[in-house]
Amino acid sequence: MKRIIALLIAFATFSCTSSTEKTEFSKEALSETLLATDGSQVAFQDILKKYKGKTLVIEVWASWCGDCVKAMPKLKELQANNPEVAYLFISMDKTADKWKAGIEKHQLKGGHFMANDQMKGVFAKAVDVDWIPRYIIVDKNGNIILYRAIETDFDKINKTLKDLK
Repeated sequence: MKRIIALLIAFATFSCTSSTEKTEFSKEALSETLLATDGSQVAFQDILKKYKGKTLVIEVWASWCGDCVKAMPKLKELQANNPEVAYLFISMDKTADKWKAGIEKHQLKGGHFMANDQMKGVFAKAVDVDWIPRYIIVDKNGNIILYRAIETDFDKINKTLKDLK
C-alpha cells in the first residue's frame, strides 16, 4: 500500500511539473489558427513571429471571466511599469461580439485574437489552459520563460519581467 501511495505521489508530482516547465510551444499550438479582430484566421506561430525580438506577455482571458476583470488593474499597472514589453491577449469568449466589446470596455492595449473553440478546444489544450486569466511570458528569442501564471502571480510576473531587462 505504501508503494502505491508513493507511486501516486511521484506520478502527481511529475505530471504537475512536466507541464509547467515548457520552454517552447508545441507544434499543435503553433499551427492552431486564432480569429483576428478583422475576421481573418491567423496561425499562432505567425502571431508570435510579429513579436520576435521583444519580450511578450500573453494573457489568456475572456470577457465573462470574473477573475480576469478583477486582475485588469494589476495588468494595466504591469503595462505602465513595462512599456517596452509587448502584450498579446487571447480570448476564450464564445462570440466575437462579446470579445470585441470586452476589449473596448476594458481598454486593453495590445494584440488581440480569439480562440475558435474556447476553453476546451484545441488551442487551450495545446497550451494547457485550465484556468483564466493565464499569463505566459516569452523572451526576445521566442523562448517561454514563464509558462503558467494566474491572477495571483503578479509578483512572479513582475520579477520575471525585471530579470529579462
